[in-house]
Amino acid sequence: MNIKTQIIFVIASFLIVSSCKDKMTKNNEKPNIILIYADDLGKGLLSHEGQPYISTPHIDRLAAEGMRFTNASGSMLCAPARAALISGLHDCHEDGFEITNAKLYENISTGKYKHEEIESMINSVLSPIPEDQVFLGQVAQEAGYTTAQFGKLEWGFSASDMQMKRHGWDHYLGYLDHVRAHGFYPPFLFENGELVEIPGNTLINGGKSIEMETEEAYRERWDMTGKKVYSQNLFMEKVLGFIREKKDQPFFLYFPTQLPHGPVSIPAVHPEIAKLEDLTQIEKEYASMVKMLDDNVGQILSELEKNGMDENTMVIFTSDNGHEIYYSMKDRVLKPYTNMQTRERFDNLERKYYSELAGDVFDGNNGRAGMKRSNLQGGIEVPLIVRWPGKIKPGSTSDLLVTNYDFLPTLAELTGFANKTGSDGISFLSTLLGTGEQKEHDYIVHSSFEGPTLITKDGWKIRSYLRKNIFELYYLPDDYKEENDLASQNPEKLEQLKKMMLEACDGNFKNGLYGAGKGQINVMKKDEMSVKNE
Repeated sequence: MNIKTQIIFVIASFLIVSSCKDKMTKNNEKPNIILIYADDLGKGLLSHEGQPYISTPHIDRLAAEGMRFTNASGSMLCAPARAALISGLHDCHEDGFEITNAKLYENISTGKYKHEEIESMINSVLSPIPEDQVFLGQVAQEAGYTTAQFGKLEWGFSASDMQMKRHGWDHYLGYLDHVRAHGFYPPFLFENGELVEIPGNTLINGGKSIEMETEEAYRERWDMTGKKVYSQNLFMEKVLGFIREKKDQPFFLYFPTQLPHGPVSIPAVHPEIAKLEDLTQIEKEYASMVKMLDDNVGQILSELEKNGMDENTMVIFTSDNGHEIYYSMKDRVLKPYTNMQTRERFDNLERKYYSELAGDVFDGNNGRAGMKRSNLQGGIEVPLIVRWPGKIKPGSTSDLLVTNYDFLPTLAELTGFANKTGSDGISFLSTLLGTGEQKEHDYIVHSSFEGPTLITKDGWKIRSYLRKNIFELYYLPDDYKEENDLASQNPEKLEQLKKMMLEACDGNFKNGLYGAGKGQINVMKKDEMSVKNE
């Protein structure tokens, strides 16, 4: 090689290296984003919120090193919450989210249908997705991110590979059926469109146990025949592996974990929980599910630190809806929810659910009225914590009115997504970073099994109970437990909010009544449907 050739080679090599470094620098300017989406985790289960039995040091660390939102909501149930999150739309529109019936994929184990047949059945009844509709994964994907989702997967209650890809996921592993996710030992999962069998897991129902605690239920839970691989462990392997593999490129990782949704199932009682004498066995097992989730958050933070990604990664922790009880036991706490003092069932109208009346030792709804499925605050209030070292002020709090359909526009602004999102939400990035003026909602709206509810930015709340054509009015800053209906004292405010809520529901309050038929799709024949969507 002559001198001239050597010089040209050296210059070319320098330019290539410089180009690679510039590209890496440009990529690294985009933060990685991890969204941990807990399932049925009420705020009251976290120790920084005052939980006395379960310590959650890793989630508490997120709060200590990031921003905690004190006025955040999800939806009141799994499917609408996830649909609102993914689409950026609220769940009270006339053209509601199309919700397919559950348990479809169980037919693979029975031999009735093949995977491809069920995919085809789902896709054939779904309406075409408009080309201009934007989804959460798609926002990150089109902004140059590698996207992944591991865990419960999407809305449904049964979803398809076509939906997963259209929603913008480059990689995924998990369930495509929410009711199958009620068992933690699945015989198979789905990875990027392919069915993946889990050796040693042989139970068709994935090990879903009896919910009410009895001797029979206890024996069933701890009979490990056909229950070899716990799903959460599989997902964590995938989550940590993905973080390691993608450390040199920006990624968006969505982790919709099963925990701590029931029925209760855990490989072992957590040593810290085992020592607690005040809890029953099933309460210890449930508490161990919360502990495992917290431990998993710690593993994720540790993996980021080990790979030098901590300062360039935003970690978001939240939940889909309010608390639910999976540890009912005779003379302790009952479902359907029952006042343990009077033995009357709560109706969330004349007799509202409160933890102290129901016997819930964990007070999972954090002292609020109501639970999952209700439009009371206990059904829709969720934890929301965001950590990004060097960017978000440690230990900060915000009372900004934030909800699940705000995530999509926030992600769009953070990633530099260039197109319109069509979202009902508002980005809260300015609040996170402490920069610029924060645009606020005038109100947010959610559906429920009771009817829609609307909450204004200054704390007024109207909730409906459509079966009895009742509309209640509360002022939340002065009424944490929703005990004082102000409708008769403030008729003008009631009418004002009622009109706003009717408009938000596209002219029909029933659009905010979940299960009224709007958006419900029966993929299978009625005689083939064997489970109620949950």
